[in-house]
Amino acid sequence: MNIQWYPGHMTKAKRMMQEDIKLIDIVIELLDARVPFSSKNPDIDSLAGNKYRLVLLNKSDLADKEVTAKWEEYYKEKGIITVTINARNGQGMKMITAKVQEACREKLERDKKRGIMNRPIRAMIVGIPNVGKSTFINSFAKKACTKVGNKPGVTKGKQWIKINRNVELLDTPGILWPKFEDELVGEHLAYIGSINDDIIQKTELCCNLIEFLKEKYPGCLAIRYQLSEEQKAADILKDVAVNRGCLLKGNELNYEKAAAILLEEFRNGKLGRISVELPT
Repeated sequence: MNIQWYPGHMTKAKRMMQEDIKLIDIVIELLDARVPFSSKNPDIDSLAGNKYRLVLLNKSDLADKEVTAKWEEYYKEKGIITVTINARNGQGMKMITAKVQEACREKLERDKKRGIMNRPIRAMIVGIPNVGKSTFINSFAKKACTKVGNKPGVTKGKQWIKINRNVELLDTPGILWPKFEDELVGEHLAYIGSINDDIIQKTELCCNLIEFLKEKYPGCLAIRYQLSEEQKAADILKDVAVNRGCLLKGNELNYEKAAAILLEEFRNGKLGRISVELPT
């Protein structure tokens, strides 16, 4: 599948980030722990320039624990400070301020030598759509600061949020990049809901996901939908439609609805803890 999605407001958001980058000390990049490679916007590296960096692997409760551990080791070997978190239940959140200060140690020491004390670190939170930035900010600030929604495009503008006396955070809209060079990137982002579902052929996407699950997580579909995995993806989708009573008029099976159900249950972790990408 060749999925591309770059609506016009993302160009505006990118320009806004370019203007605001001079105001901040550190870029905190939120990735989806299930697809750390595909959920990393390559434009962020050029936007961030020489700013300090912190990577957060969010939605860790939905990802395969063993695979996430490999990603942690991968970033550690690259010298990138990384924290695995679940912003929804607060797992890992207590470490964030300390890790921000660790990443900005040089700046803090420089300020101390100049006699500048108690100046908060200014951070910019960045990430692709639907990676959980608003949930993260509300959890980090311990109050409702931003609107939350399980779909891309909820955050429209920027806002400064005082987290505590040590950190101030600049929220930004989720942005993708103009073209996915690797078709698998677009596909993986569609799996996790970072692409507008309205532009996607859900049945084709779902069949691809089924093939992946059959190979990497055998049994998860059979258990969830009481079916045999020893058949083609299209036949498995048909069984899902039967299992969930997805019918059109005249008792025809509604494959589109069945695909939407399977994708939603994958995204919500109802098929189990699944990682789509391994570090290479």
